[in-house]
This record gives sequence, C-alpha cells and structure tokens, in this order.
Amino acid sequence: MKIINPATHEVITTVSEDDKLSIDKKVNEARIGQQKWNQVPLADRIAILQKFASLLQQNIEECALVLTSEVGKPLQQSRNEVNGACARIEWLTANALSDLSDEWMVSEGATREKIAYEPLGVVCNISAWNYPYLVGTNVFVPALLAGNSVVYKPSELATLTGLQIEKYLHQAGVPKDAFTIAIGAREVGELLLEADLDGYFFTGSYATGKSIYEKVSKKMKPCGLELGGKDPLYVADDVADVNTVAVNTADGVFYNNGQSCCSVERIYVHEKVYDAYVAAFVAEVKTYSFGSPTAEGVYCAALTREEQPAYLASQVKDAVSKGAKLLCGGKIVSGEGNFFEPTVLVDVNHTMEVMREESFGPIIGIMKVRSDQEALALMNDTQYGLTAAVFTSDENRALTLMNQLNAGTTYWNCCDRVSAALPWSGRKHSGFGSTLSHVGLRTFTQPKAYHLRS
Repeated sequence: MKIINPATHEVITTVSEDDKLSIDKKVNEARIGQQKWNQVPLADRIAILQKFASLLQQNIEECALVLTSEVGKPLQQSRNEVNGACARIEWLTANALSDLSDEWMVSEGATREKIAYEPLGVVCNISAWNYPYLVGTNVFVPALLAGNSVVYKPSELATLTGLQIEKYLHQAGVPKDAFTIAIGAREVGELLLEADLDGYFFTGSYATGKSIYEKVSKKMKPCGLELGGKDPLYVADDVADVNTVAVNTADGVFYNNGQSCCSVERIYVHEKVYDAYVAAFVAEVKTYSFGSPTAEGVYCAALTREEQPAYLASQVKDAVSKGAKLLCGGKIVSGEGNFFEPTVLVDVNHTMEVMREESFGPIIGIMKVRSDQEALALMNDTQYGLTAAVFTSDENRALTLMNQLNAGTTYWNCCDRVSAALPWSGRKHSGFGSTLSHVGLRTFTQPKAYHLRS
C-alpha cells in the first residue's frame, strides 16, 4: 500500500497490508494477551499509559512531522494535536482509578452490594485520519485502562501515525499482544468486522458507520459510532463584540481545513448584526496564510483526501446555481497537492447541499435569520446531531436555545472544542455511544452486580 503526501502527491513509502491469515493471528494473540493484560494491576496500567503520554511529548516533533506528511495539516496544528492527546491521557489516567474500581452501593448490613467494571475483552478500534491521535486516544486509552486488549486499525490515510502510536505504546510497556495494529484499507476493516471480537468502535463517516453497525449488530456485541456532523452556529443580535465573535467562529470553521467532525459547517446570524458579522468574518478569512503544511505560520494547507477538492467545488457550484453569493475562495488550487481555497458563501438556504450535506473542508455558508425561533428551527433541520453553538451575551437566552437543540454537545460563546471531562457523543446520523469523561471510561467495560450475604 502506497502512503501518499497530500500536499505534493509524492509517495512517502510503501507498507505491507494485512490479510486474513495475519488478522486471524493478531486477533488470536490479542485474545491471549487480554487475559494477561487484565491481570496487570490498574495502578500499573495507569502508569504505563502515563509513560506513553510522556513519550509522545518527548518525541513531539517526530510525531508531528509524520502526521503532517501523510494528512497534510499544518505542522503547528499537528503539534497541537499531539499535545491535546497528552492532555486527554492525563485526565483519563487521573480518573481511571476512581471510575474503573469496584463501586460499593451498600457496604454494611446483612447483604452488601457492589458493581465491578469488567473489561469487554478484545476491542476493535477502526479509527479516523483527521485527528488520529485525538480520536484514537478517545478509544484505545480507556479500553487499555479498563483491561481490554485492542486491535487498532488506523485509517489507511494515517497509517504511519498509527505505527508511531503502536511504537510508543509498546515502549511505554503495553505488551505487543495487548495492542496490535492492523494495516490496510477497507478490505482489512471488513476482515476485522468478520473476526470474533468483543466490541467495535468506529470513528468516521455516517455511511461507513451505518454499514459497520448493520454488520456487527447480528453479533450482539457493543458498538460505538462517532460519526460526522453538519454542526450549526447561531450569532444573536446582542453579542458584545461582533468582530471578536467573527474571528473566533471563523477559527471554528477553518481550523484543520474544516476537516473536523465538530467543525462549524453552517452559520445563522441575526439580521441586526448580519452585515457587520459577515464583513468581519470575510476580513478574518482573507488573513489566513495558505500553503505548504510544513511552512511555519501556515493556517490552511492540504486536504487529506484527493477527491475532496472536487466535492467542495461541486457544493459551491450547487449553491451559486441556486442563488448563493460567493464572497471569497470557491476554487481548487491548481498544481500538485489537494488544495482548496478558504470559501465563504452568503445568501444561502436549506435547498443547497452546502447547508445540508457534510462538507468536511474549508467552506461555510452564512444565512441571515430574523429571530431566535427561526435560528433554532434551522439549526435542528438536519439529520446530524453532534454539536451546536450559540453566541449571545445573555446566558439564560443561550440556555433556552441549548435546551432545545438536538445535539450531543452544545456550546455557549465557544465552538469546535472537546473536553476530556465531558462525554463525547452524537445523535441521529452523528452516531451513538460515548467516549471521554467517566461515561467514556466505562464504555469499555461490562458491569457485574455482586450481592454478598454473610
């Protein structure tokens, strides 16, 4: 399998893909390894995962450069991702002992009662390319902490980063048969879905997630799906500083070239501040540096998937044909690499694909609304339900709207952020199940009830 640099279309290297024989061998080894790994005291497993984070930090430049070379994100954003993963590991390991230890519900009397959180067994983690350190950490770290072994398949577009993760986990002390990596594209994923595993956790698109769920549901095994979004944001008429809001929300749209499941994908602005907001937003976008991902200071770089620029161009064409106005960008950048200009569209509506279908790129539609009620109706008019944001100076106004938004995560005066202390979960076509927080730590366990009568 060739590993391609999306900024240059050059072949970085080639790697050997797994086949059925090697997958079966790895799954069998993981089955044996899980039993041994689960016997390692939780405190020791915590220390090993903390050492893994330390190794990532010590080797951050190497990790960031490898990540940038195969996914195309700016080098500083790759560093930020590694740092973010280390912060999540810090929270997960700090809370693992309290959240994964036996929980006494009745500790005195004739009959005592407790809950034990036992591992699922061998966990399959089919991961994503856009944030391989972060979305991987959401799954394999709590899975390992809980005593599971993990068969980890990185996206074929982030294979080298997957190998980095494997290397440093093993150096930290995770046994090779407790964490093993499966290399390949869709065919290897299909082999994992056919294998005898105890839980399936996928991060990626709705279409692939739906297919995975249909295939593994017959096994009656746990399945967690972290899928895409069409995440809305509303700017109310009472924001204190329109310019600051425009700067912050533009970052929520274009960070990582918009290739985030929680990137802002559609914006609704109250008519009273619409003109000022759009002017400030476009002015901010036009300041973004654009170019090679390895050049320091670059904010928008290459898209990871070769087919994505053409898809974004089709969304622009559809919107303009239906009456949208293009304020900046809108074109594929000629030459080598997968580049698309940061793009802003106005006069948009919900007949346009850019306001309904996930873009996953540096493009945004901004729509004028007359009231909170109109904004709320439009924000909920989607098959997705990952995140939604409200910008207003009034907390009660924000909470009134947030309480009615059908999304797994809601934001007031912020957007496009994830906290390890809070559950990360989607609704509708954005998936189901939770990672992160105490909920996510226990996602990779099966509770057992103990009734103890002396």
